[in-house]
Amino acid sequence: MTKPRVLMLGWEFPPVINGGLGVACEGLCRALSGLTDLTLILPQANPAFTIDAVDLVGINQLPPPFEQSPKLKIFAETNFVPADLHPYADSRDHSAARGPLYGSDIDAKVIDFAHSAAEIADRMSFDLIHAHDWMTCLAGLEIKRHTGKPLVFHVHSLSHDRAGPGTRGWITEIEKTVMREADLIIAVSRYTRQICIEHYGAHPDKVVTIHNGVSPVSSYRSQKPFPEKLVLFLGRLTGQKGPDLFLEIATKVIEENPNVRFAMAGTGDQLRMLMAGSIRRGIRKHCHFTGFLDRGKIHHLLSMTDVYCMPSVSEPFGLSALEAAQFGIPSVISNQSGVAEVLPRTRKADSWDIDLMARHIIELTTNEELHFAASQEAGEDQKTLTWDRAASALIAQYGKLPPSY
Repeated sequence: MTKPRVLMLGWEFPPVINGGLGVACEGLCRALSGLTDLTLILPQANPAFTIDAVDLVGINQLPPPFEQSPKLKIFAETNFVPADLHPYADSRDHSAARGPLYGSDIDAKVIDFAHSAAEIADRMSFDLIHAHDWMTCLAGLEIKRHTGKPLVFHVHSLSHDRAGPGTRGWITEIEKTVMREADLIIAVSRYTRQICIEHYGAHPDKVVTIHNGVSPVSSYRSQKPFPEKLVLFLGRLTGQKGPDLFLEIATKVIEENPNVRFAMAGTGDQLRMLMAGSIRRGIRKHCHFTGFLDRGKIHHLLSMTDVYCMPSVSEPFGLSALEAAQFGIPSVISNQSGVAEVLPRTRKADSWDIDLMARHIIELTTNEELHFAASQEAGEDQKTLTWDRAASALIAQYGKLPPSY
């Protein structure tokens, strides 16, 4: 059977750090590269960009383990567009896009990327277009209109998740438009699929759920530089991810079990507020704020972690929970997440149920037998969640698209 020729409008891959979307695009594209004739058009960041760690408590200074952040190895024809885009920026709040990496004129840059991508696509032959999230879907729509080729819209995150239900504005209208005009919509979870249908008016018949996978890693355990149990939050420090809820959970846990520390790995617009909050709550000595960590240091931190906590208010998937499961770390995650659908034995609670989340963590940090069983379950549950599985499911959906000539 002839391989489908796929024009992929994706995201710059690690070692450039652009959140879970870049990691997901890399994993999926690598798996697709053996099943398709794949061509990539990617927005390229400023090559001089660097992020410094906050370096508040020294966890981020621990020596890296056996691997550093991987270098990008080209596995498909790749066209970079110097677009200075960040997948989590919002046209209403440009703070996420300021600085040497991404610039601030997000709306204009999305339009420029669409025009540049369409010009590149005019010189190519392909069977279908696959666009990831709102910043590339405008390019996908323009290419579809130029060529008549079917468009696949892959939904990893929506303005509904980032800004809350009822959000309005240019981004939401772009998302609604592409859901109306796309031939196929891939949602990373059933949770996200329902949002596409109920809040964006997408036709149910063309919205399909394909859960993310996780790239294999060699897990290991490391000795912590302190005797207490360690509970980890990993992600952007923004309202969507619930870092303020994590501090509330930490406060309740410490009240009952003071032999626990809490690490928040990541950066974002709430970092300073969270640091101040830990002081106000009287738990500062129990809290670590690591700032930005590269993949090697994230793995090293995971190797010391006893419990992973993801209290997201709205999480389309949540790759970090799968990464924790690879290290055999029991998790406590919100029901408002896609990854809750594929980790059936993981402890869950609604994001607003702080008491239940704290109770789960107290049990996992005080009952060694319970912790061991949960660790084994986490390791087993993630084994089938591969990018090869996701890519095979996607190929099956490609085969259902209308032919293009």
